[in-house]
Amino acid sequence: MFLPLLLFILLGAIALAVSLRRFPKKFRRWLLAAPAGCVFALLAIHAAPVVINQGAIAFSLPWVPKLNFDLAFYLGGPGLLLALLVTGIGTLILIYAEAYMDGQPMAYKLFAYLYAFMLSMLGLAMADHMLLFFIFWELTSITSYLLIGFNHEKAASRRNALQALLVTGMGGMALLAGFILLAEASGTWLISELAQNKDLILTHPNYPAIMALVLLGAFTKSAQFPFHFWLPNAMSAPTPVSAYLHSATMVKAGIFLLFLMLPVLGGTTAWTFSLTLAGGATLLIGGIFGLQQVDLKKILAGTTVAVLGLLTFLLGLGTEKAVLAALIFMVGHAFYKACLFMTAGAVEHGTGTRDTTLLGGLGSIMPWTATAAILAAVSKMGLPPFLGFIGKEYTYKASLYENLEWLPLTVLIAGNAIILVLAVRTGIFPFLSRKKTETLPAGSHSHEVSWPMYIGPILLGALGLVLGGAPFLIEPILKAAYQSITGKSTLPEIALWTGFNRPLLLSAMTVTIGLILLKYHTQIRQMLNRFALPTADQIYDHCFNSIIAFANWQTKRLQSGYLRNYLIIILGATMALVWANPRGFSGFPLFANIQSIHLAELVIVILMIAATLIAVVTRMKLTALIALGVVGFGVAILFGLYSAPDLAITQILVETLTIVLFAWLVYKLPSFKNFSARNTQVIDVVVSTCVGLTVTALVLKSNSINLGERISEQLATWSYPEAHGANVVNVILVDFRALDTFGEIIVLAIAAIGVWSLLENRSKKPKAD
Repeated sequence: MFLPLLLFILLGAIALAVSLRRFPKKFRRWLLAAPAGCVFALLAIHAAPVVINQGAIAFSLPWVPKLNFDLAFYLGGPGLLLALLVTGIGTLILIYAEAYMDGQPMAYKLFAYLYAFMLSMLGLAMADHMLLFFIFWELTSITSYLLIGFNHEKAASRRNALQALLVTGMGGMALLAGFILLAEASGTWLISELAQNKDLILTHPNYPAIMALVLLGAFTKSAQFPFHFWLPNAMSAPTPVSAYLHSATMVKAGIFLLFLMLPVLGGTTAWTFSLTLAGGATLLIGGIFGLQQVDLKKILAGTTVAVLGLLTFLLGLGTEKAVLAALIFMVGHAFYKACLFMTAGAVEHGTGTRDTTLLGGLGSIMPWTATAAILAAVSKMGLPPFLGFIGKEYTYKASLYENLEWLPLTVLIAGNAIILVLAVRTGIFPFLSRKKTETLPAGSHSHEVSWPMYIGPILLGALGLVLGGAPFLIEPILKAAYQSITGKSTLPEIALWTGFNRPLLLSAMTVTIGLILLKYHTQIRQMLNRFALPTADQIYDHCFNSIIAFANWQTKRLQSGYLRNYLIIILGATMALVWANPRGFSGFPLFANIQSIHLAELVIVILMIAATLIAVVTRMKLTALIALGVVGFGVAILFGLYSAPDLAITQILVETLTIVLFAWLVYKLPSFKNFSARNTQVIDVVVSTCVGLTVTALVLKSNSINLGERISEQLATWSYPEAHGANVVNVILVDFRALDTFGEIIVLAIAAIGVWSLLENRSKKPKAD
């Protein structure tokens, strides 16, 4: 019960966050962060030793046994790493958010949303059943929608939240389809058991479809090309949301899925090509986007996209060294990116702007914030002795080990060089460059923020420094994740210094190119912004607006308000479905057995046909009404002749009521001679004839099918012993079709209420003025 307990703690934290305002203000900050800190401590103290020594913690509880759907949780190495990042960084984010949102309306709703998102991410890290994984996957999309659109009074926030929900939701539907095919191919729904059946999956005919659908889910969640555009737009969320969702948690969900699927779907040419191509393109696109921006959060969003592309590229290589490099890089990125987002929010609080062209000389004004930002920026630049340097070194080691061609290696070097430029622009220039207080917004007064807003960033920045100098501190957790993914029992050595070698040479080359780009970054930004090529975001807008326009067009056509059009659409769709497989109507006689037709039945049918023709051609209202009555009563007589007295009585009652109502209303109808145009009448004749032929074919086909024992005989057999009723019809209506009958009663009741309300409104006379 340990794993569900963690989720229950966060579930209780949601209720706590909503009611936090009732507590004294001096306790709110600690009460808000306590549940997340408690879960992090339980994971670090209790779960981590078990996972490191035994491999995993599992829990399963039957939920829907008939569907083989269990509440199956499995905390392995990758899940433990993600869970620690989610809860550990989440604790610092909540402390930061309480101060950031101080005095703002609906702040406690934001805290509740953050905990709901944390719950979803933790469930994702621990879910073992693929359907349970999908449920938490979609919960992350829904909660991120609420967080991105938190400032719902702004049109941009609403639009960007909807965009993120649509893109990630589309990927979620693809992922669900991929999981269903994956379960069918492997014979299991448990993610922890998929790798055991890898050969079955790779040789299955549906492998290409499985891989494509799973990758579509991962790419949309982790903003890979061509779905990268939603993440920068999500920066309209409050800064604590950006620091949490788009650095350490939500965007890592897709990467986490790739980690899980690498032992299952990886190792093929299709996997390697898809991930390296998408990852490399995303790396460059994210970096170029960051170079074009001047807003701190938008620049950081660009680097987030770039790093996610780099991680996807490494997982595309799929080698043991690439997996280790991706794990190290992911941890380092989570630390420095969450830190830089929080310092960006602190700068905005302290100066009133996030525009890098207006910021400078803040180091002496905001010393604590500057310290945190510089620590994170140096790690992001990939300089020793930080964890970011180790991540970059092992990335180059994995690339050289694979003997990559010059093009992908060039992409890696260029991407890392651009990330260096953006790290300097976001974490160093605002604090150490020339003071620009004269360019700040009017009335702003630069000042240091309160300690809750810089304590978290300092801790994260310091962690990047400490773990870079002493990587053995995090080695056990990385080893557990590495073993789970690669199946290897030993972890390659993780060290800050591995000597003078080619990876170090590539690192030096990256720094040199980055410094050159940094010198001309203003000119590069201006040059890039001169290009007017359509962006992916603009293409999304065009597609979205086209879908809305098409929906409006088809709604006007299908929902015309004209009953005749509705009937034609319904009948036409029905005929299309019936005749979709014409071969299904082969093998039945075109005519019924004439010898089985009695004289009375033949006379009644002839009268009904004659009455139908009279109703169609007559111009007299009363004649048409009488003819329709003959048809209806003829049907009732046929029911009686075929031993269905209950249906016959019902038909007589309905037909009588219909004739009375028609007689009451028919004199208010317009003259028949101008009722329909000639082309309308022709269409009606064609549709009616086709429908009649279709129904006739269905009846003849049904008579030619031998269904074995009749259901009526079985119901008669069950009637008394099962339902204790001698009247078979009553038993069918009340017992065998109880829900159906209940639904019909509800419909009739609603119709009666509607009729009564109309009559009541009509009986009320308007009051005289």
